[in-house]
Amino acid sequence: MYYFRWLLGFLHLLVWGSIILVHAIPAPDPVQCNRTICTVSNSYGAWGDRKDCSVKSVVYPTTEEELRSAVAHANKNKLKVKVVSKFSHTIPKLACPSSLGHDSLLISTAKYDSSIEIDSVNLAVTADAGVALRDVIDKVEEAGLSLVAAPYWEGVSVAGMISTGAHGSSWWGKGGAVHDHVIGLSMIVPGNESEGYAKVKQIGAQDQLLNAAKVSLGILGVISKVKLSLERGFKRSITYNFTSDSSIENNFMEHGKKYEFGDITWYPSKHMAVYRYDSRVPMDTPGDGINDFLGFQSNEILISKSVRASEKLFESTKSVNGECTLADTTLWYKKQIGNGLKNNGQIFTGYPVVGRQGKMQTSGSCLYSPKTRIDASCAWDPRIKGLFFYESTAIFTATKFVDFIKDVKKLRDLKPENFCGIDHYNGFLIRYIKASKAYLGQSEDSIVVDFNYYRADEASTPRLNQDVMEEVEQMAFFKYGARPHWAKNRNLAFLKVQSKYLNFNMFIAVKKQLDPENMLSSEWSDEILFGKEGVRSDGCALEGLCICSEDRHCSPSKGYFCKPGLVYSEARVCRYSPSSSNL
Repeated sequence: MYYFRWLLGFLHLLVWGSIILVHAIPAPDPVQCNRTICTVSNSYGAWGDRKDCSVKSVVYPTTEEELRSAVAHANKNKLKVKVVSKFSHTIPKLACPSSLGHDSLLISTAKYDSSIEIDSVNLAVTADAGVALRDVIDKVEEAGLSLVAAPYWEGVSVAGMISTGAHGSSWWGKGGAVHDHVIGLSMIVPGNESEGYAKVKQIGAQDQLLNAAKVSLGILGVISKVKLSLERGFKRSITYNFTSDSSIENNFMEHGKKYEFGDITWYPSKHMAVYRYDSRVPMDTPGDGINDFLGFQSNEILISKSVRASEKLFESTKSVNGECTLADTTLWYKKQIGNGLKNNGQIFTGYPVVGRQGKMQTSGSCLYSPKTRIDASCAWDPRIKGLFFYESTAIFTATKFVDFIKDVKKLRDLKPENFCGIDHYNGFLIRYIKASKAYLGQSEDSIVVDFNYYRADEASTPRLNQDVMEEVEQMAFFKYGARPHWAKNRNLAFLKVQSKYLNFNMFIAVKKQLDPENMLSSEWSDEILFGKEGVRSDGCALEGLCICSEDRHCSPSKGYFCKPGLVYSEARVCRYSPSSSNL
């Protein structure tokens, strides 16, 4: 009865919130300073290890020369350097320069965002590193042009976006990864005394260094400008088909070939797959639609808090039925509103939804707000104690993805309701990216799978059905050798990652050439880049900081013990076994 009453209230608030105009409070600044020290965080308010990142000082350059001067100052004074944007949407601790704090400099590009230059003749746009993706898209569209690739979430800077391999979905043309549309960039690298301790390096389309620089994790140099290729403006037509998942393993290849921007969202507990039919259409096609994805819309703070409170209740009472009811309701609502598509910019009235590329390729309306609104935000804003979750993203070779789906189905069929905790977020989002020349990109056409799931308020708190999520995670990264998305994932996903990239050694050679003193590297970026395992401490497997090998890595006092996987027997997961540690 509690679940029924709660869901009625949830739906009332959700539907009402979709009718009125809701704006979010501005996103928090990732950099916070007091009189003695500054800290940098990500947009979720917590790094993988939940430890603060302290820095001695922060600078906010507004020009390329000021940016070069900041790098020169750090080099001259032997400081560790990292760069952060106004968004800081990266999950791994890549923006933290040093664990010591006193020997570090943080460069924020929040104010280095004034220049966007359109070259309509050569179909290109050049932007300052800190420029927001939405600003680039709007400027490009005003010129009658379109940026072909973009991540689904628009809360990124142009430099941050390419540095970590951000992507949309496409096997067509240059593909869905934004870095494969980069045709040049400027990067500030350490220099010797005669060079003023730092220099601007121009890297063109034919320069071999571009293969290293366009996905660099911020450890080769500080990007100052990015040049992206464009196309003549076009529209897109999108239709979502909610149907059975019975043939998903047979359909995904053809789907990616047939639809230029297609994707699939899979809800295993519901035996449902949602196929996105998404293709470009001529500019004279009627329609002025937008893609305002439900998960990125402004939420009334009361709704976000209510959902989180219900999640915590379901977790503490181990109520699988509660999570499944939430998943059912969320999926029903997504179907009713076209998952955020709006035919006329206001409401969803039916398929197909046709709109300009700039309004359909990415979304993030929760980012924008008049300062007068204080009752809505992005659902994960750490200030409101709303949603708090993990995001695992695995990149498969297409040939191995078939067997991964089959294994997940086997695991699902043992007890489908155990997947409700994934499905009430966004299920498994399946996207397409093309083979890339980037050294840290994908060497062949690939499938990307994202899935989100509950993260507890306290690191020591186990999660309901966490063994299922852990088995899927280990199945992806270790049984099928999937590569982790550089800006997402828990730490264990990066174990032995260097062996998964054919050109890894070429990237390291460029790193040694451009930053021989490792000024731009830290223990955390090394941990990710070189796939190092952290300290194996009590409870480390609960947060994905290790793979359990002993019960103490889980939470035996709360009934969670280290066990083999149910389908992938080589997996080691923390499973709830209250009656006996031998079960």
